[in-house]
Amino acid sequence: MNAEDIKVDEATKRQLIEKAIEVLPNSYAPYSNYNVGAAALFDSGKIYTGVNVENATYGAAICAERNAIFRAAAEGERRLLALAVTGGPKGEIEDEYCAPCGICRQVMREFADPESMLVISAKSPDDYREYTLAELLPESFGPEFLG
Repeated sequence: MNAEDIKVDEATKRQLIEKAIEVLPNSYAPYSNYNVGAAALFDSGKIYTGVNVENATYGAAICAERNAIFRAAAEGERRLLALAVTGGPKGEIEDEYCAPCGICRQVMREFADPESMLVISAKSPDDYREYTLAELLPESFGPEFLG
């Protein structure tokens, strides 16, 4: 299966959002109390999930999006097609949409075509915003610049 065979249709978007919401309770956020869940679709068709995991030293924490992407990379995945993210204070999805931080956007860029990769910020499977990675990370620097 390759990227052309995978369609990020409404059913796939819903599945990504549902998986991000499903793992949200596994988040470990005792310091910020801001829990985040993510689900990343790769061109194999497989979805990898992740949650944010905080640490008392703060710098050793990892975001949900990178957690999902790094899990996928450890399994040999290299082409990210779409990612859904959800979260909020104390694990409650509130009025604001949870969006990836700058570091997560740059990590997505490492594994994705910014013009076609879809980023979904969701409150629920029926209430979400979607962007291309290029919209969230314009004029980005990627692996192709390193020859």
